[in-house]
Amino acid sequence: MLGFILKRLGLALMVALAVSAIAFFLLRLSGDVAVAIAGEGAQQADIDVIRETYGLNRPLVVQYLDWLWKTLRGDFGTSIYFKTDVSELVLAKMPVTLILGLTSLAFALLISIPLGVLAAIYANSWIDRVALAIAVFGQAMPNFFFALILVMLFSITLRWLPVSGSATWQHYIMPTVALGYYAAPAFMRLIRAGMIEVLSADYIRTARAKGLPSGKIIFKHALRNAVVPVVALAAVQLGFLLGGSVVIETIFALDGLGYLAYQSITYKDFPVMQVVVLLLSVVYVLLTLAADIANAWLDPRIRVA
Repeated sequence: MLGFILKRLGLALMVALAVSAIAFFLLRLSGDVAVAIAGEGAQQADIDVIRETYGLNRPLVVQYLDWLWKTLRGDFGTSIYFKTDVSELVLAKMPVTLILGLTSLAFALLISIPLGVLAAIYANSWIDRVALAIAVFGQAMPNFFFALILVMLFSITLRWLPVSGSATWQHYIMPTVALGYYAAPAFMRLIRAGMIEVLSADYIRTARAKGLPSGKIIFKHALRNAVVPVVALAAVQLGFLLGGSVVIETIFALDGLGYLAYQSITYKDFPVMQVVVLLLSVVYVLLTLAADIANAWLDPRIRVA
């Protein structure tokens, strides 16, 4: 098991390094950092001075290695637009995104587990078809469009919930529903398939032959085994939710990492963009690593392979 973890950890580090390099070069190719720092209407002489001062006239590979060395030491630079330390700025915005990601994941599990269980128990019935229709609807509808529908209904028409901000727990309800509903279909389909397979197993037939109550068979024996793959999927989906919060946070003006990424792109704040992309990618890689370790711990065949 230790060897498996070390191999996966090494692979995760290589992936994180590759993502940081790709993000760095793509962001540099999208615009001139010196022009962004100098501002609109700056003279070419001023831009040349800035390029010389910040080392932006060096080859991109040298700039990347210099940035990587500073990042490894905890020096993330200074924001061009916000005029503050990038690390302090990111740490201040991180709790909002974490809350949104965790609540969205909880909401997705809350609706997907009951629907998946019902769809498996009543397979090929109208209940199963309704559950699958809900899943298809959630997967097909873009979350930003669903978010706008929620705003129109609950904020503008009914005036039950605030449109934007993150001051109270009410501000998180619509973003959580919009983001979590998009992640729910994957869980529901997995639970449905797992429950159908488990319910046809020999030990379930034995439990029924012994006269055990249906509820005990479903929730104590069947669901316990069917939900094992969901644990690994939840870690991966949390990474998707954290990375996919940019659009939702922008729509609802939640002051988190997603909205910060949108602002940094708008104002060409390259230091902030680079750190946000790196942070979200590292979090996703770590969650994927955790999912692999969980799978290997739950199923020894994986680590043997």
